[in-house]
Amino acid sequence: MDVKIKSENFNFYYNDVKALKDISIDIFSNKVVGIIGPSGCGKSTFLRSINRMNDVIFGAKSEGKLLIDGENIYDPDVDVVQIRRRIGMVFQKSNPFPKSIFENVAYGLKVNGIKDKDYIIQKVEKSLKDAALWSEVKDRLSKSAFDLSGGQQQRLCIARALAVEPEVLLMDEPASAIDPTATLKIEELIQELKKKYTIIIVTHNMQQAARISDYTAFLMLGELIEYGITSKIFTKPDKKITEDYITGRFG
Repeated sequence: MDVKIKSENFNFYYNDVKALKDISIDIFSNKVVGIIGPSGCGKSTFLRSINRMNDVIFGAKSEGKLLIDGENIYDPDVDVVQIRRRIGMVFQKSNPFPKSIFENVAYGLKVNGIKDKDYIIQKVEKSLKDAALWSEVKDRLSKSAFDLSGGQQQRLCIARALAVEPEVLLMDEPASAIDPTATLKIEELIQELKKKYTIIIVTHNMQQAARISDYTAFLMLGELIEYGITSKIFTKPDKKITEDYITGRFG
């Protein structure tokens, strides 16, 4: 299996606070990796490190390596804009722009300098289809994105991320703010998307992690406690602390 993302003794600090401690992990292409752990354990910090989103935080710094396709994305000469183009991000709360459904999806294409209207129309349609939303919105593309339900807005945000053709999709609790029916659609969508993308999802929901991820990483207090095939992590983990967390004895 191809290693898409490799973390080697990766540390991350917010000023003097060490939020991630020597994280070493291999993430394979076209797999879903679930990151679990109690609040404040470093899940979102690690996720946001992968597209250098933490750079904007004053006092943030990193040590070690984080490689994508063998390139350390924290090398000084790396083009951060290019890195972020390759890595899509979907947040916990859907965050559509105050624009039409069409313009939400077309936004990234236009920002990247694409002016070909026919191409943009095709990409918007394809992205909405890939996000399993096209059939629900195709007759109202000019309507405001805020007219959509919460679950639809989240799939719109996924379509927006897909439009610029990323290689990796990061998802930070993408279903925590939507109802069970919408959650099921997002989970089904993730299974479909992994055919084309490498997906990393942070989730508090143990059942969700067990259902949708191929591999699971358990973080606690900034440390990677255990990482492996999801079925093994959930049925026969190597460490008792992993078992205690998964079974709800703490966290």
